[in-house]
Amino acid sequence: MKKHLMLLVLLVSISCSTLKKEVKTYQVGQIITSKGEMLFWLSDKTPLHKANFIKLANAKYWDSLTFNRVIKNFVIQGGCPDTPEGFGDSQYLLKPEFNNGLKHIYGAVGAGRDDNPEKLSASCQFYIVNHKNGIPRLDGDYTIFGQIFKGLAILDAISSVETDSLNTPLTTLTLDVNIILLTEKELKKYGYDFKTPINLDEKQK
Repeated sequence: MKKHLMLLVLLVSISCSTLKKEVKTYQVGQIITSKGEMLFWLSDKTPLHKANFIKLANAKYWDSLTFNRVIKNFVIQGGCPDTPEGFGDSQYLLKPEFNNGLKHIYGAVGAGRDDNPEKLSASCQFYIVNHKNGIPRLDGDYTIFGQIFKGLAILDAISSVETDSLNTPLTTLTLDVNIILLTEKELKKYGYDFKTPINLDEKQK
């Protein structure tokens, strides 16, 4: 009887340990700058752009680049540089993934592009909307694939830096871009709201 009881206790212990290890985590974009850290949700509604961002972040692609374009009350933009001919270092382009549930609201993260007729996104360029009322005129023209939920004050600080006539910051704003894993509890702690429908995906079971 004692052996059976000990075996039962052991099985319960193993089961509890397994459950702890199976806590669901979510891939989250992290951007660290001299002004501080921003965290943003990567939307499953835009799988191509999500996968591309994860791939380049894990490859440390952006870590040698900067926020090279800052326009207050519009966007801050980082990644491969803009040129008159288009993007200077985009190794490939992404098909647009426009979605009515993903808008150019304050803190939205989108993919830059040049003036190509197919509205293909540059794989190497991203921007963050820093207009408090959003920029609805860009909806359906540029793909939104994420939403800042921590660090909006950092977004505001970056958008307020002094720039030259070409909107290039006078102080270099380096990028440290990563993908981190957060649990639902950690996400809520940092301000992510699973119940908010605007620009945020439904809770995944």
